[in-house]
Amino acid sequence: MTASRAALVPRMAPFTTTIFAEMSALAAATGAVNLGQGFPDSDGPAAMLRVAQEAIGSGLNQYPPGPGLPVLRNAIAHARSRDHDQEFDPDTEILVTVGATEAIAAAVLAFCEPGDEVLTLDPFYDSYPAVAAMAHARHVAVPLRRDGTGRLALDVEEFAAAVTDRTRIVLLNSPHNPTGTVLTREELTGIATVCRERDLLVVTDEVYEYLTLDGVAHVPIGTLPGMAERTLTVSSGGKTFSATGWKIGWVCGPAPLVAAVRAVKQFLTFVAGPAFQVAVAHGLRHEKSWVDALAVDLGRKRDRLCAGLVAAGFEVFRPQGTYFVLADITPLGGTDGVGFCLELPSRAGVVAIPAQVFSADADRWRTIVRFAFCKADAVIDDACARLSRLSA
Repeated sequence: MTASRAALVPRMAPFTTTIFAEMSALAAATGAVNLGQGFPDSDGPAAMLRVAQEAIGSGLNQYPPGPGLPVLRNAIAHARSRDHDQEFDPDTEILVTVGATEAIAAAVLAFCEPGDEVLTLDPFYDSYPAVAAMAHARHVAVPLRRDGTGRLALDVEEFAAAVTDRTRIVLLNSPHNPTGTVLTREELTGIATVCRERDLLVVTDEVYEYLTLDGVAHVPIGTLPGMAERTLTVSSGGKTFSATGWKIGWVCGPAPLVAAVRAVKQFLTFVAGPAFQVAVAHGLRHEKSWVDALAVDLGRKRDRLCAGLVAAGFEVFRPQGTYFVLADITPLGGTDGVGFCLELPSRAGVVAIPAQVFSADADRWRTIVRFAFCKADAVIDDACARLSRLSA
């Protein structure tokens, strides 16, 4: 085979590796504290883990049904009704996927033609532009900007102006990674108005739906007037139950939309691990109090890390949810987040993620880096002690 035939197609060339893999490898190579990739140090609820172990031991190890095990689809329907007043038919309106990432990819591939546009917030999770490229679609990003309170907010008029005749999907992430912003009901209402007026499909990434802090409410846009029929709601068990490696996600929405996603999904990974599906079903039905306690604990961990970052000399963006806090390196003399993060393991023994890799406007985020606080207290304290060297 010639080199030209072996070359990656140009549209995928920017996505040959992820920043998470690169920085986690750097952490492993240097022995640095990894506050880059967003995975917790501790496992989920013990009873849920036992369900998975027992399911494996009892022989639940072969292909499950393509749409997902009924026990999980029923549990998802139960949780959406209990927690968000959303009603879904588990047989036709819920599809189990290999994590939320696959659900989003399958949705974009199902509904986008070449030249269509996928509209996201900026900054954005790194898989969004990649899946748009897979679909030969154009990725368009609308910036979150600091308001008078320091919160990163959406200007709905700017969002509306970004919509064109080619816009096909609004890929909406709230609670938002990497900023930790939780969109307000007012912001969501403005987005919904635009989507109804322009007849847009909304795909929502709500994997941090239960992990909001300080009593901030997460409002699924699918619950707003006129939005249920045009919204595919995506979530997963990974962040909710501290089981990110299980990769059990799902998409909920109108039967015709879910059927279209299923048509694509079946040729991506086909099915997800059945034992983990049974365990996540248990978690959704029986571990809500554990999840509530996790959110409270994450708030405490956020405060612990933020205090350490401020003491080390960073300017901190206080998040309203998720696992992450953004920090500005300008007070430390930093001018480039990528260079700062590459040098940080040798300078302080800590790994972070440069926020500019999540943005279509890298210059705007060039001095911002992201740290994960979903770690054990001892790990956070160790990282903060190491980072204090920067201001010594």
